Amino acid sequence: MSDSDDDLEGVKRDPAVSRDQFVEWRSPRLGRANPEPMDNPVWVWLIRTGINAWLATEAYDGPSAMDAGPGWCFDRYGQSSTELPDGRVVLIAGEHEDGYDPDFFIYNDVVVRHPNGGIDIYGYPRETFPPTDFHSATLAGDRIILLGSLGYADQRRPGETQVMVLDLSSFAIKAVTTKGIPPGWIHNHTAELDEDSGSIVVRRGLLEVAEGEPLVENIDDWRLWLSDWRWERLTERNWKRWLVRRNDGEGNHLFDYQQEQWEAQVPALAEVNSELAEMMENLDIPTLEQAIGGKPDLELYANRYTPPLPHAKLPDDEDEFRVYRIEVAGVVVRYVEDMDHVQMTVEGDLPDDQVQVLLRDLVDKLSRLENSKCEMKELP
Repeated sequence: MSDSDDDLEGVKRDPAVSRDQFVEWRSPRLGRANPEPMDNPVWVWLIRTGINAWLATEAYDGPSAMDAGPGWCFDRYGQSSTELPDGRVVLIAGEHEDGYDPDFFIYNDVVVRHPNGGIDIYGYPRETFPPTDFHSATLAGDRIILLGSLGYADQRRPGETQVMVLDLSSFAIKAVTTKGIPPGWIHNHTAELDEDSGSIVVRRGLLEVAEGEPLVENIDDWRLWLSDWRWERLTERNWKRWLVRRNDGEGNHLFDYQQEQWEAQVPALAEVNSELAEMMENLDIPTLEQAIGGKPDLELYANRYTPPLPHAKLPDDEDEFRVYRIEVAGVVVRYVEDMDHVQMTVEGDLPDDQVQVLLRDLVDKLSRLENSKCEMKELP
């Protein structure tokens, strides 16, 4: 039995949904009104099962996404979920997979799940509600305030912050024009309604500061006043931060190093990784050694964030992924790994000579790990 057969076990067609209906409703579509009810048996089945578009297509022997475009599904990332006092749950937008997947799509819909099992689906014109993901959704009385979005790359607006209001009495959505200086094109942040429900405080998250440039962390706190839609900057942390990446623009291999390190530390993984290595060889995917053109230095990898300065390693936060911290002279230095770079943030004041030691150490170690020259760039 193939892996795809294993995936399909337990996925059955809904008797109430014919193949013709599936083909009719397999694709995402925009609403024509604000809102347009878009309840249909295919989408309701996909919401109830939570299966992805590929499995749905296989179950109904539908057209391939390679030919017919992405399929509609409710298996999403970056979707918000808000429970209302009456027990309804409002689920908003989100994306399926990423650009590499033929079923990749960023949605602009609203789904309401009722306590009795009922489901409402609302669609919107793109001009009314742009495709939105990794936003925050804050319940404020009879409305939900949607802040931020990642969105499609060509639709992002660096320097602006998307603010939308969902009216829970009609489920109409409208964009809000705000005052003041906003955080910028932010996503994956936190948003908290204050005690008197008069404002929303935004923290953390990622920002697109320029088209084509890597995302940077939002290091400040912001408040949006709901009375006049005015942004207020609550902090101004003048932390210095840098990005270190390969000169050739290629992605780094730190995640592959992590896999190799785990295998060295957990012998039981060796058999699994041996099978994986065989599969990669069959697919003509290079090993880490082949990719970097030399033997991986696991000891150097383990010490990549141990600079030649007196410092203390700080505990990892289990809610964070690939984030590492040390403390130098009472100041936290944070390293955040991404697929093609590492960001180093100095969360306070350190003498410039110590900062230069940190930077040279990071550039040198990453260059040796990658067997490729790396460069640093100061971020705004």
